[in-house]
Amino acid sequence: MPYAVAILLATLLIGLSKGGLGGPVPVALVTPILVTVMPAGEAVGIVLPLLMVADVFALWVYWKRWDTQQVKLLLPMAVLGVAMGSLLLASLAQHDLLFRRILGAFTLLVILYKIGSERLRTVQYQPQRWHGWLVGWLSGFASALANVGAPPFTAYMLLQNVSPVVFIANTTLLFAIVNALKLPGVLLAGVLDWQHFTGILWALPLIPPSIWFGRKFVGWVNPRVFEQIMIVLLFFASIALLLSQPK
Repeated sequence: MPYAVAILLATLLIGLSKGGLGGPVPVALVTPILVTVMPAGEAVGIVLPLLMVADVFALWVYWKRWDTQQVKLLLPMAVLGVAMGSLLLASLAQHDLLFRRILGAFTLLVILYKIGSERLRTVQYQPQRWHGWLVGWLSGFASALANVGAPPFTAYMLLQNVSPVVFIANTTLLFAIVNALKLPGVLLAGVLDWQHFTGILWALPLIPPSIWFGRKFVGWVNPRVFEQIMIVLLFFASIALLLSQPK
């Protein structure tokens, strides 16, 4: 796949997800797509500017519609998770084959989450503070390591008694903070530098129309069918990553 096409697909998928279509599944597909044209560590790093630009527009849409107390509960452990994930990222970036297989395993976990997420809505749940701490750590760690921190957070939020708007707003706020915290880690790990950044500058203006398209797309297609297509693509991507061979 040509480099520019991979970046374009990544941008579109991020916009669709931030626009409300497919939840965390489209973003989970972004890194596997980029791994086809660059080393795994670089693929993780280069996604971050795209996510951060998308976060700005998502925050504007959902400004102050979040539940601050819920986000505060998760945030301290999310910071710890980001720090630990960033340290592991710096180590794994030097071992491309191993990192690809770890990304494949994370991708499979996203599929398992999506398959089981519908059942979470029917669970009789008694909230505990340590649940939020654990989910905060998992979300920060998985986001820093592989840009797949949303599934544990989304599973947790499905068990909370919140409106859809608060659900999305909480997701937007937490991951805007998490993504900002990831920036020093990817810079220190060397998976994002000025050359990488300038190579995707042309894609950044495509983020706002991609988000708009995602919001419109919700009304044009069956979201369940779209998610099923994404899951099938994720499955093949995860198998390709797990079966990666030395270059």
